[in-house]
Amino acid sequence: MTAQTSDRWVVSPVRSLAGQVGVPGDKSVSHRALMLGGIADGVTSVEGFLESEDCLATLEALRALGVSIDQPSASCVRIQGVGIEGLRGSDQPLDMGNAGTAMRLFMGLLASQNFDSILVGDQSLMRRPMERAAAPLRLMGARIETRDGKPPVVIRGTPALRGIDFKMPMASAQVKSAVMLAALRGSGVTQVTEPAPTRDHTERMLACFGVELQREGSTVSLQGGQRLRGTHVNVPGDFSSAAFFLVAGCIAEAGEIALRGVGMNPTRTGLLDILRLMGADIAVSNLATRGPEPTADLLIRPSKLRGIDVPLELVPLAIDEFPIFFIAAACAEGRSLLRGAEELRVKESDRLATMSEGLSALGVPHRLLTDGMQLEGRGGPGSVFQAGCIDSHGDHRIAMSFAVASLQAGGEIEILDTANVATSFPGFAGRARELGLNLRDGATGVRTSG
Repeated sequence: MTAQTSDRWVVSPVRSLAGQVGVPGDKSVSHRALMLGGIADGVTSVEGFLESEDCLATLEALRALGVSIDQPSASCVRIQGVGIEGLRGSDQPLDMGNAGTAMRLFMGLLASQNFDSILVGDQSLMRRPMERAAAPLRLMGARIETRDGKPPVVIRGTPALRGIDFKMPMASAQVKSAVMLAALRGSGVTQVTEPAPTRDHTERMLACFGVELQREGSTVSLQGGQRLRGTHVNVPGDFSSAAFFLVAGCIAEAGEIALRGVGMNPTRTGLLDILRLMGADIAVSNLATRGPEPTADLLIRPSKLRGIDVPLELVPLAIDEFPIFFIAAACAEGRSLLRGAEELRVKESDRLATMSEGLSALGVPHRLLTDGMQLEGRGGPGSVFQAGCIDSHGDHRIAMSFAVASLQAGGEIEILDTANVATSFPGFAGRARELGLNLRDGATGVRTSG
């Protein structure tokens, strides 16, 4: 895996971007393909795998649980499944690194095993809430312990889980997925009802592995005791990674950006809908389905964006993309308002507070709210952002968002603590440079390819 070359970037203003660039494989799909391949019968091959630190943490955890995994190339993985009852306990804690998705999904996967497990992570992950996933699993009979609601997570294996009818108090794809993974070895039927649509990667992936599910309205049902069949999985390009180039293409003053093979799961593309409401010129072509997920090519042109009130129904469908949305909103004409996004408080950083801090450092007028933000867009073209220094607080999406801000900056933007970009988008800096972004290694001054 290609790591970032330093923990600090310096990004100088440019006004145009152009070219065609690929985005790495989808992180959410890569996690799920590994986990389900590990408990399937037979061999699973994964093409387009995201070789990021987060996904490699999942891969190594499965190896520690007795799953044989080969990696013929960076983007290809071959998994020899051990079957639904074939995992074996590890005598060491399973290290999830920075991957909150991996930790919550493993909570569901391991709750029904006949051995105990301990899940840990890096400093950031050890501060994140895990009770939201633990609580419904306990309703199924799982024995799970947290430390004041946070990791480490101790799972006392309980093979005799029971199906439940769970009405989720908040929209969370990770909680939904944890319950569904636990239900695979449970008795009876498990039903999960969502208050609002969330990512359905787990449902699509389970179906790809031969599991029968039923969906009626906002409720998905799964009969326990089903076995999974090894299969071939094509991982689409990660829409959350493409999001940075979507906004970059919109706020640039010249050029076109073409993205190929981007995942277009409608439960993930909320930002595309939001940008179109703002007036973005984004063309979608070659829509197709390869494996469990739809993909398309995107062409992004410079756009005169206008401020909007983000529709509440789009918030869960764009929850990971709001850092880069704030950059777009700052460049739009007029006020933008986001509410109902309190989930941003418990991501890799408090993304509302961290983005507010960064926007203040770059002179952007805004008002921080408990569950969102109001921004006064300055329109364009021009220098929306002043020169300044940003502390990303180790949050990959914060770092990449402020790199894109350089397209409308009046001077250099220094971005600190960028190493964690490798958790989701290894090689981001190099791909951004290919399009024309002037991003340099802060330690050496060399334009970085990391």
